[in-house]
Parts: sequence; structure tokens; C-alpha cells
Amino acid sequence: MSPADSGPPIATINPATGELLQSFEPYDSVAVESRLAVAAATAPDWARSTFTERGRLLVTVAELLEGELPDIAHVVTTEMGKPFAQAKGEVAKCASSFRWFADHAEGMLTDQEVPVDASLGLVTYQPLGTILAIMPWNFPLWQVARFIAPAVMVGNVGLLKHAPSVPRTALLLEDLFRRAGAPAGVLQTLLIGTDQVAAVIADPRVAAVTLTGSVGAGRAVAAQAGAAGKKVVLELGGSDPFIVLPSADLERAVSVGVQARVQNAGQSCIAAKRFIVHQDVAEAFTQGFVAGMDALTVGDPFDPATEVGPLVTAAGRDTIATQVEDARSKGATILCGGEVVIGPGGPDHPGFFYRPTVITGITGGMRVATEEVFGPVALLYTVADADEALALANGTEFGLGSSVWTNEPDEQQRFVNELQAGQVFVNGMVVSMPELPFGGIKSSGIGRELSAQGLHEFCNVKSVWIA
Repeated sequence: MSPADSGPPIATINPATGELLQSFEPYDSVAVESRLAVAAATAPDWARSTFTERGRLLVTVAELLEGELPDIAHVVTTEMGKPFAQAKGEVAKCASSFRWFADHAEGMLTDQEVPVDASLGLVTYQPLGTILAIMPWNFPLWQVARFIAPAVMVGNVGLLKHAPSVPRTALLLEDLFRRAGAPAGVLQTLLIGTDQVAAVIADPRVAAVTLTGSVGAGRAVAAQAGAAGKKVVLELGGSDPFIVLPSADLERAVSVGVQARVQNAGQSCIAAKRFIVHQDVAEAFTQGFVAGMDALTVGDPFDPATEVGPLVTAAGRDTIATQVEDARSKGATILCGGEVVIGPGGPDHPGFFYRPTVITGITGGMRVATEEVFGPVALLYTVADADEALALANGTEFGLGSSVWTNEPDEQQRFVNELQAGQVFVNGMVVSMPELPFGGIKSSGIGRELSAQGLHEFCNVKSVWIA
């Protein structure tokens, strides 16, 4: 297989400057085999552990995250460019979620007695074994936490194939579990290229696969797992609508809308991407929203004043720039932004920055109309009524999250019922939390993470009947 087939290099490149900080050689077949063997050896023992032991491990990991929060956040910001305040928030969110699963998982995994024509009928939840997780760079701690926390509490073990741009974060996570006292095989990192993934999926010691990433990557992994007869959970792309109706609190909708579009420099599957605004409030919303986007400070992610950091790679920045230029060339109006920004490193080290952008006048032939826009670019539409808003919101291959702003109870219920998405947030931005299941429909994925549903995804849900 050619080097191009293995994907991008496994390396830490500072997105704020474009400088290579550290590169890693992919694990060879011997190293991969060693980690598979350790996982296979650990899985039966960990499956016999108690909920108390599993919960103690997660709480200890949480304590390490909290105790080392600034240092861990520094690694995240350096690797993928997230503003330091947001990176610290991600570390804290992971810690609180580990604690949540430690406190609540046992109740969600308790045997359920079912009335049957026998002396006893039960549904019991048992671990599957080793779960392979293929994770993205945009929330390099949280994406892993929402996989490994429920997996550990079920009694599974994990192999982490992280994005090639965040190897330091991947190794940091493995080390956190080691220092928390986890048996060697509970969480291991695989520094491998894309060309090595299929063999790991096919390996009989791997029981199931979870992936967060692009639609193309998800379909490829689903095909490989399907060929091996293995369960998959996929969290893929999104083109989330943010719908504003006449009864909305416009001031709050504008403020939250800006945050919902540019958090993590807009590099989030559940970011609000398409702003669908009723004509009665379109002028007022547009004025406030464009002003808010245009006023954002773009710059050094370690500067406390920075609100929007760099995109993670030059390729990511260039994709955004190309999508915007395509829309501009086909008649769209750029209300603000629409340009690459030179970072604080100057022309010699410009980084991968793009100015927050608002586009209107979008038509079906533009790339932004059908593709996921993974950066600080908002698409603004005006609609005549709720019917048109729903049709536009649902007129996409994606169905991950959605946000609707209305204070009319009947409208709220209608949009909750009719929006084609895995999540509907009313008068708030879409977020993930351990209490609620997370995932999408259509091309946005298969299965759920977090909450009871996420715990049950990688269980053997076993029926027991005793005469």
C-alpha cells in the first residue's frame, strides 16, 4: 500500500503557527499485536470486576483530570487550536461525566425482571469485550470520554485509534488510566494509520467498533465491521438548523446563535450551521447576528481575549475558503468575513485561521447548500412561515441536532415532533451531556452514545428464562 493510503502523518502540528512540534512513527504489526493481546487478556478479568471497582477507576481518572486541568488543556490547545478557556472547559466536562457514569451506571445496568410464563424471566446486561474506538480531533478528550466512560462501566475494555493530528492527547489519555490504577488493557492507544484499521476491525479479539467522524469514514468502517459481523455505533456529520420564529427572545437567540456557530472555531458536528429565520424577525436577527459574528476576536488561542482560534489543519482552512469562494462566485452575499486571517505568528507562521463569516442568498447549486461546513461560517436563510422552516431544516441528508427558538407551546411541540434529528433543543443551543442520549439519524449516524442508551449499545443484552 502506498504512503498516501495510510493517511496524514501522525504528528502534532501547532494550528496557530503551522509548526511541526513532534511526529510519531505508526505502530508496526508487532506493536499492534501486543496491544490486541493485552486487551484480550484483560477483558475477561475486567468483565468480572464490580461496579464499585469500575466506578472507583473513573472517579480517580476524574481526580487526575481536575488536578492537572491546566496542563492537560495546554496539550489540547497546542495540538488542535481550541482557545485555552474552551480546552479547560472540555477537561472539566470530561471529569464531571466520568463521575456521572460512576454514580449512575449500575442503576442503568441492573437486571430487569420480566413477567413470563416461568419461574423467572430476566434481561441482563453483560460486556462484549474489546471495543475499538476511532475518534476525531475536534473534541479530543470529550469524544473519547463519552466512549470510554460507559464502556468501562459496562465492563468492556477499549482500544483508541485517535485522529493523527492529536497523538499527544491520545497518549495522555492512556497514561491517565494507567496512573489511575487501571489494568494494562482497559484503555490502550493505537498510533496507526488508516491503512491499518481494517485489520484491527477484522481481528476476532475486537468485539465492536465505534466511530465519530465524516460520513465517508463512517460508511467505510461500517462496511468493514459488517463484513466481520460486528456491531457499530457511528456519530457522523451534521448540518444542524437553528430556527428562529417570531415569538423568540431575539436578543438571546442572537447571542446564543453566535456561540453555537463559532464554538471550537465552528468545528463541531452539532454546531448550528444553517440559520433559518422567519421573515417577520429576519431583519432584526440578521443585524444583531452579523454584528456579533463580525465583532469576534480571532487570534492566539492562549490569549484570554481570543474567542475564535485556528482551524485544526491547513487542509481544513482551505476547504472552508473554497466552499465560501464557491458560494460567492455563484451569487451568494457575504455579510461579514469571508477571508483567511494571518495569525499572531505573522506571514512566516500564519497558522490556519479563518474569519467568522455569514453568507446569505444561498442556492442549491452551491457547495455550502449540501456539504457540511466545518468552520466558523454561518448560512443564513429567510423563510415565510413554519412550514417552510421545517421543509428547509429537514431538506438535508443529515439529522444530528437541531435548535428551534419559539415561545409558542404549540410551535414547540410541532418542531419537536417533526424535525428529523436525533436531538431537538428548544430555546437553547445543542450540547452533549451524559444524562441524554447523543446521536443522529439519516447520514448523521447509527446508534447512541451517553446516557442509558449509550451504556446499552455495547452490551450483550441477554434474555434469561428459568422454568
